[in-house]
Amino acid sequence: MLKRKNIIKDNFISIETWRIFRIIREFTRAFKVLFAIDPAVSIFGSARLTPNNKYYEKAYQVAYKLSKKGYSIVTGGGGGIMEAANKGAKDANSKSIGLNIELSKEQIANKYLDISLKFRYFFCRKVMFVKYAKAFVFLPGGFGTMDEFFEIATLIQTKRIDTIPLILVGKKYWHNVIEYIKQNMLPFNMITETDMNIFYITDNPDKVVNIIEKFYNK
Repeated sequence: MLKRKNIIKDNFISIETWRIFRIIREFTRAFKVLFAIDPAVSIFGSARLTPNNKYYEKAYQVAYKLSKKGYSIVTGGGGGIMEAANKGAKDANSKSIGLNIELSKEQIANKYLDISLKFRYFFCRKVMFVKYAKAFVFLPGGFGTMDEFFEIATLIQTKRIDTIPLILVGKKYWHNVIEYIKQNMLPFNMITETDMNIFYITDNPDKVVNIIEKFYNK
């Protein structure tokens, strides 16, 4: 019995050791490929929105206008909002980057990518969204988008990364999220009033560009 336990333990150590090397390989590959994309803006949103959705068009316009200002565009590399943003970058002759993820139901990379990287680990992928970004733009999305929004807001709040523009596009969509924060987090001192200044909200793609340009022109 003891021998069997030792075998299981040794196998666990071996598996976990090789997992560390896979993680290092993911980071090394991504750093090597992405170091030259600066300056970049990371754009987030649902993979489920179709081209006839108004937020698909807004994502396209945001990415197109930012690209014309010299920014590379980074997305999750899939469909929906990600595809729209990569298309905007491509049409504006800027670098269009997709950071795809291996899922049980595979996410297919969209056709507007100049650079496409596939990640096994979500946390490695998240690091790369943040590493080279000069701003973050969030359009409507599901659990993944919310996860990324709150994680990046936390990194800014706790000063683990520099304070840079974090912009929510879609006032109607984000309204209830922000109201929840105001009505439940603020009254119980879970956050401070100044934490509400971490992000901007707009419906206007031109305003997105203006916020970012104004921040860096300061």
